[in-house]
Amino acid sequence: MAVTSPKPILLLGAGKIGFAIALMLQRSGAYQVLAVDQDAARLRAVAALGCDTLLAADDDTIARAMRGRDAVVNALPFHRAVAVATLAARAGVHYFDLTEDVASTHAIQALGREARSVLMPQCGLAPGFIGIVGNALARRFDPLLDLRMRVGALPRYPSNALRYNLTWSTEGLINEYCNPCEAIVDGRLTAVAALEGYETFTLDGVEYEAFNTSGGLGTLPATLAGKARNVDYKSVRYPGHCAQMKLLLNDLRLRDRRELLKEILEAAIPATDQDVIIVLVTASGRRHGRLEEESHPARIYGAELGGHRLSAIQLSTAAGICAALDLVAEGALPARGFVGQEAIALDTLLQNRYGRVYAGQPPALEDAARARASRPRAVPA
Repeated sequence: MAVTSPKPILLLGAGKIGFAIALMLQRSGAYQVLAVDQDAARLRAVAALGCDTLLAADDDTIARAMRGRDAVVNALPFHRAVAVATLAARAGVHYFDLTEDVASTHAIQALGREARSVLMPQCGLAPGFIGIVGNALARRFDPLLDLRMRVGALPRYPSNALRYNLTWSTEGLINEYCNPCEAIVDGRLTAVAALEGYETFTLDGVEYEAFNTSGGLGTLPATLAGKARNVDYKSVRYPGHCAQMKLLLNDLRLRDRRELLKEILEAAIPATDQDVIIVLVTASGRRHGRLEEESHPARIYGAELGGHRLSAIQLSTAAGICAALDLVAEGALPARGFVGQEAIALDTLLQNRYGRVYAGQPPALEDAARARASRPRAVPA
């Protein structure tokens, strides 16, 4: 994409995912990032990439920081999504986030009815990429019968009873394990319980389990309502994980004490950057009068980018939101209102400089000597 000058972007949150987003955007040479966080150490890390920084957390400061920006990229926890989207809609600034929270997405969708800018939540891996793949496969059948989406962010070397390590937001993980899950069952849009719908499967010789989790489908159930028999989303884990989580959440009633559960998990389960993303989307239906099935499998591993090692979850999550931003900037997506992930064609995503990650290729970033040589500065509140 030819860009005469870098587009000014506001990035909220400079944690692991925020850092990966800043790296991808700043090193492309197409964007100049102002990163906002309440952690000075995190801001120093993104400042070293050439980003401008602002130490802040309150909504008033965030609203002022939006002025003059083309877009705001929200990498804050899911419970901040609606408040920040509201500020962006008022300011007429494009908005992108990574939320898996269904209620937040519905609220942002309502904001989009009167918005002068794009409001595009759920731009990560799942929801995000998985919905783009699912919609692409669904469109290849007439009629579509069943669409099943399976995604897992897994440690490569699990060593505990949960057979799991923390690879992303603990709050988001607990939210997915506790909240109702949208699905289409026998042609009806409905809600199913998290941690149910248990199944096992083998992919490339490795055994996995999968079970219902909330938020992964994004807006796809509403898009496919009345057009499919069954549509569902399940998280992939190594066998045994689901039973352990049911013990914690149901038998010990920690679903009613989420802050305590978060504290326990973060104190006992180590984080890891040695992870892998497992994706398996399968659709079945009729094509040319025949009953057929088609699958889209993918594995994504961590990689080095611009001298920095990114985990698989960093790479795959950041790639989704950066690609969405890119496509809006190019005019390849609507210019205003709520935009769901299924508005993005799979081929368009995979050809994007960031979306290439989902095809197993590194992002196509310029050397961007300007970005590295630019002197980072703190922006006064």
